[in-house]
Amino acid sequence: MAEKQKVLIVDDDENIAELISLYLIKECFDTVIVNDGEEALKQCQQYAPNLILLDLMLPGMDGYEVCREVRKTSNVPIIMLSAKGEVFDKVLGLELGADDYIMKPFDSKELVARVKAVLRRFTPVKEPQEREVEVQEQSGDYVSYPDLIVNQSNYSVTWRGKQVDMPPKELELFYFLASHPNQVFTREQLLDHIWGYEYIGDTRTVDVHIKRLRGKIKNHEQWALVTVWGIGYKFEAKVKPVGGKRK
Repeated sequence: MAEKQKVLIVDDDENIAELISLYLIKECFDTVIVNDGEEALKQCQQYAPNLILLDLMLPGMDGYEVCREVRKTSNVPIIMLSAKGEVFDKVLGLELGADDYIMKPFDSKELVARVKAVLRRFTPVKEPQEREVEVQEQSGDYVSYPDLIVNQSNYSVTWRGKQVDMPPKELELFYFLASHPNQVFTREQLLDHIWGYEYIGDTRTVDVHIKRLRGKIKNHEQWALVTVWGIGYKFEAKVKPVGGKRK
C-alpha cells in the first residue's frame, strides 16, 4: 500500500480546519491541524508534510511570516488560504514562496483538486537545495542547453552541474519558455499556459515568478531569460536545444 501523503493544516478557526481535514481524509490524505504560526514551524520539522495549507490571519506570527520562515529551510509546497482578495495580498504571498492562493470561502472540491494538482507537479528534493548531481541520460519531457537541463517529467533543473530546487510553477514556467526559444510571450499568454484559463489572477504573478527564476538561474553566454519591454518575456538562445517529449 502506498504511503499516504501528509498535509499540514494551519488555521486558527478550528471549525474550518476540521472541515478541511475531513475533506482530505476522505481523499486518503493524512492530516495534522495546528492553530498558530509557531506550532506550524515546529510541525513542519516534526511532521514533515508533503504540503502545507496555510491561513494568513493567524495569532502572533501571521501566515506571511510562517511562509517566509518555512522557505528558509524547505521547498515544501504551500497553498495560502485567505479571505483577503486584493491583488497585493496574492502577489505578496507568491513573492514569499507560496505555490497557490485560495480565497475563502472556498468550495471543498476545488480545495481538494488544487491540493492534488500541486502535489502532482511537485517532486521533493533532498537537502541541500543545490547539490552536485551525476550527468545522466534524460527521459520524458525535457529541454537541454549548455550548462542547463530542465526536465518537466521529474521536475528537476540542473544548472552548471548542480541541481536547483524550484516550486512547480517556477519550473513549469521556465520549461515552457526554454522549450520555445526566441519566441516572445505576453504575460497573459503565460498565465493561460501555466496557470490555466480558470486562474483569476494579476499578470504581476508572472513577473514575480520570473524574478524568482532569475535569482536562481543566471543568464548564460549561449542563452538568457529576457524581458521584452511592453510585451512580456522570452528565452533567448544562440544555440538549438536538445530535448525529448514523452510519447
